[in-house]
Amino acid sequence: MMERKVVEKEISIGPVHPALIEPYRIRLFVNDEIVEDCEININMAYRGIERLLEGLPVEKALLITERVCGICSNVHTWNSVRVVEAGLRIEVPDRANYIRVLINEIQRIASHLIFFGHAFEVLGHETFAMRSFLLREVFMDLMAYIGGNRVMPAVPVIGGIRPRADLTDSLKRVISERINDFEKKYREYVERILADSMIMSRLTGVGLLSKEDAIKYHATGPNGRASGWNYDIRTLMHEYEPFDFEVIVLNEGDNKARVVQRALEVFECLKIIRQILKNLPEGPIVNRDWIPGKMNYTISYFEAFRGELMHSCALDSQGLIRGYKIRTPTPTNLAAMERACVGDHITDAILTIASCDPCLTCCTRVEVINFDESKTMTVMDIMKKYGRR
Repeated sequence: MMERKVVEKEISIGPVHPALIEPYRIRLFVNDEIVEDCEININMAYRGIERLLEGLPVEKALLITERVCGICSNVHTWNSVRVVEAGLRIEVPDRANYIRVLINEIQRIASHLIFFGHAFEVLGHETFAMRSFLLREVFMDLMAYIGGNRVMPAVPVIGGIRPRADLTDSLKRVISERINDFEKKYREYVERILADSMIMSRLTGVGLLSKEDAIKYHATGPNGRASGWNYDIRTLMHEYEPFDFEVIVLNEGDNKARVVQRALEVFECLKIIRQILKNLPEGPIVNRDWIPGKMNYTISYFEAFRGELMHSCALDSQGLIRGYKIRTPTPTNLAAMERACVGDHITDAILTIASCDPCLTCCTRVEVINFDESKTMTVMDIMKKYGRR
C-alpha cells in the first residue's frame, strides 16, 4: 500500500494586495488549501518617527505624535500628552478631560466604522462597505466642528485642550442631534448585517482564537475582548472614571465575534458621549502653570481603538525629548492572527487576518542575531554599519 504523500505549499500575499490596506506580507503554508501555518512580516515601512522626536522641544514633539496615524491620530497625541503630564505632575482641569474623552470616543466610532468598511470589502459586500463609510462621515464632521480638522483635530495639549476645542451650547446641541440621527441609521445597519445569511456564514466559526491564546499573544482591544478576555484600559484611566459604560466581552473568539464586539462597542461610545454632553463641568480648559524641564523616564498606557497603546519618554533639563518609544497594538494583534487563521481555508485566512483591524505605524524594530547574542539596533547604528538605503 502506497503511503500518501503530503505536499506543503507556500502562498505569499502582499505587501501590495487589494485586500491589504497596510504594507505587510503574509506567508501561508497550506495543505489541500487549508492553512497549517502562517507567518506575517510587518517590516515593510519604517518611518522613523521615534528618531525624529529625539531632541525636540516637548511641545513641538507632541505635534508630530499626532501624525503617527491618520485613523487614530487623537490617541497618539493624547497619550503623548499624558506621558508628560504624569512625569511633570501637571493637573488637568475636569472640563478638559471631559472634552478629551469626547473627541476620543468620536474618533473611536469613526475607526470602528472604517473597520466595517474594510471587512465587508474583503468579504465582497460592497454595499455594506460603502454604507459604513457613509455613516462614518457624521463623526468626521464632528471632529472638524470640535478641533477644526476632520483627520487630525489636535485637541489635547499639555495641561488641557486647545481653546478652539471648547464646547459651546450650540455645538453640544449639534453633536446631540447628529448622534441621535446616526444611532437610528446605525442600529438598522447592524441589524441588517446580523440578518444577512451570506455574511454570517462567512464569519461564524472561522478564525477561532481562544481566550488563552488571546492572552498569550496579547491580542488586545476588541480582538481580546471578542475572545473572552475582559481587558480594557479605559477602566483603569482616571479620565473615564466619571462615565458609566459596559465593556463588551464575547466568548466565541471567531471572526463574527470580532465584528459584533466592535458593533456593540459603538453603542457604548454613544452612551459616553451623551454623558459628556449632559454633565460637562464648568471651569478652565487648560493649566498653563508648568515649566518644561527634567523628567524621568515615564510610561503611559492607553486604550486605543485597536487595543493597548504605550508611549514613553524622558525629558532633559532643557525640556527636550529623550528616548521616545511607542508600542502600538497591531504587532501583537497580527501575531495572534497568525495563530487564529490556522485551520482556515485560504479564502478565509485573509478575512481572519483583516479581522484584527491591522494598522501599522512607525514601530518596526530591527534585530540582528549573531549566534547566541542579539541586540536591537537604532536607525543610526544601521546607517553606520550598512549605509543609507
